[in-house]
Amino acid sequence: MIEVVCNDRLGNKVRVKVNSDDTIGDLKKVLSAQIGIKAEKIRLQKSYSIFKDHITLEDYEIHDGDGLELYYN
Repeated sequence: MIEVVCNDRLGNKVRVKVNSDDTIGDLKKVLSAQIGIKAEKIRLQKSYSIFKDHITLEDYEIHDGDGLELYYN
């Protein structure tokens, strides 16, 4: 289990516990349950790299304590 911190740049930081073999889509579903916004409306990225739903956190080399940028479409 790893903990990922998602920051929406509006002052909200959400901490989510997921497995490293979960996909970005799985992470979005957990986030949507916590913040109350549909998973389809969430975009996760780091710097200028937008993460695709079908790729795992492990493949993106996201580790425990990493921070991601959270945007709403």
